[in-house]
Amino acid sequence: MPPKSRRSTTSAKANDTLLTAAVELCRLAAECEGRDELVRGLSDALPKNIDADYVALAAAVAGRWSVAAASGRARPLPLELLADALDRDCTVAAAAWVAVPLNERPRQSEALVLHLAGDEDAEEVRTAIEPLAPIIRRVAAVVGRRAADHRRLRRLEAVLEIATEWNRLGEVEPLLVRMAEAATRLLGADRASIFLWDRANHTLVGRPALGAPDGELRIPDDRGVVGEVIGAGQPRRVDAGAEPEAVDRHVDEQLGYKTRTLLCVPLRGRSGELFGAFELINKKDGPFTKEDEDALVELAAHAAVALENAQDRQRLISANRQIADEAAGKVRLIGKSPAIEALRSIIRRVADTELAVLILGENGTGKEVAAQSIHYLSGRRDRPFVAVNCAAIPETLAESELFGHEKGAFTDAREARAGKFELAAGGTLFLDEIGDLSLACQAKLLRVIEERVLVRVGGSNPIGTDVRLLAATNQNLAEMVRQKRFREDLYFRLNVVTVELPPLRGRGEDILLLVDHFLDDFCRRARRNRPAISPEAKKRLVEHFWPGNVRELRNLMERLAYLSTDDRIEADELAFILSPRGEPPALDSDSSLAEATTRFQTEYIRRQIARCGGNMSQAAERLGLHRSNLYRKMRQLGMDTDL
Repeated sequence: MPPKSRRSTTSAKANDTLLTAAVELCRLAAECEGRDELVRGLSDALPKNIDADYVALAAAVAGRWSVAAASGRARPLPLELLADALDRDCTVAAAAWVAVPLNERPRQSEALVLHLAGDEDAEEVRTAIEPLAPIIRRVAAVVGRRAADHRRLRRLEAVLEIATEWNRLGEVEPLLVRMAEAATRLLGADRASIFLWDRANHTLVGRPALGAPDGELRIPDDRGVVGEVIGAGQPRRVDAGAEPEAVDRHVDEQLGYKTRTLLCVPLRGRSGELFGAFELINKKDGPFTKEDEDALVELAAHAAVALENAQDRQRLISANRQIADEAAGKVRLIGKSPAIEALRSIIRRVADTELAVLILGENGTGKEVAAQSIHYLSGRRDRPFVAVNCAAIPETLAESELFGHEKGAFTDAREARAGKFELAAGGTLFLDEIGDLSLACQAKLLRVIEERVLVRVGGSNPIGTDVRLLAATNQNLAEMVRQKRFREDLYFRLNVVTVELPPLRGRGEDILLLVDHFLDDFCRRARRNRPAISPEAKKRLVEHFWPGNVRELRNLMERLAYLSTDDRIEADELAFILSPRGEPPALDSDSSLAEATTRFQTEYIRRQIARCGGNMSQAAERLGLHRSNLYRKMRQLGMDTDL
């Protein structure tokens, strides 16, 4: 066979060189994680006859070229050559430079530039590299997409981590600050603000706003880039160098700041309704990119959810506080007697502690009102106040009522149910008539109080409980302990502080104050003017024994407000309910014998007349008096004889 020509040998070597370079470029496409790594690899992958001392990946944003990645000693970019390469969409050379446009898509503003070392001819290098240009473009595109995917993945991981942290914050103001900090850190910006839209006042309220009074910036909702985003509902990127008129310089002057670049995206709620905008200012390494925009849109979506949740929580907290304030306003210990003043003093001292309180007093003295006063003066006032009447719970259901039960725990347990301890979580549990609890339930109650852990009936999982416990009874618990009807250890656990409510008969000066309070309240509900009370009726109210205490007085005033028709209440309209125990009228130990005798006779005659339905002849007969003598006796006692 004839020997090969020099030209064919040279061509074969060139083909081998190109093939080797192509294989190396393919390896780069498979292995490189980013553009910096790609550019360093290109220096070694290019044919050996191409000696470049500087290789750079250049990108043009808004007409300005910058270096995205480079290898070798930095040099000023050949701007005219780069523009020529993009315009002609082919590899070009001039002086010591060669530029390869990386335009997978037409007019894509990226190019690979090489600065040649030594005396190499740029045109020869261009000719040598031209066959590799399509491969270089494809490799750059693959590595670029992979790098973008990795950046997006890292950003999404960061966004999820940030969003998780945001959703733990319950207040709007700290949340706005944390959002701004996270956005500037994630996207490399100098400042960030979240603008909330006050539609009613056509105002955008930006926070945090450094340099503004109280860190808050208020602007009209049609001004600047933020106004554009609110109006159009679309993201907006601005480079002040290319669009100087787009930036509101009045805001810059107000803040003492200069905006160079800006990125703003809308904030939309779960329903899709626009309620604000998320703005970043001055990216630290150039203009904001489409990738930055996508990242901020993602971040804004999580920010919108976190903000809505925080606003919902604040509205609920505000409503709960308002309800608590209204409920607290209705809880009043009315009276000016020394006994009531002493009671108020004790309640104020123990309210904001975690001490267990045992409230003692006769039926109707207001033990639950005292318990509510303790609750609403404590740090738990915004949490539930749950009252349980232990006397009204069947013994077989007491444990289920207090501690809850699981589904199937007993015959009628068709579903799991939380008990009163769980319902009062974080608040106050008031156990009224605690002396009526069974010994078995007392034992379980003691364990829950001491361990602060309960187990539902039929369950096995321990449930932590945090409640302030208040208990009340009208029984003598100490005597019940001696009779083995109440656990001694529970008695001492409950009886850390004792509050004893005085009976109404020992609060003579408070009776008329309570009369005014209840009568005003019930007349307002009945939508009628409040009737006056005659002096005789007032005297009779003060002298009454009040076996039912404040509850009896309240019921009497309610009856009068709804049933009396006159503008004046007389003594004979005070139809007192006699105590089923038949207690005698109260006798003031400070009264003289004559005063005590007069009071007793007055009350006794009234009761006899009431028993006879107002029949004076029958009442006189029961009293062993003649009818005329009864009238005479009543006049002597200052009683109303007009019955």
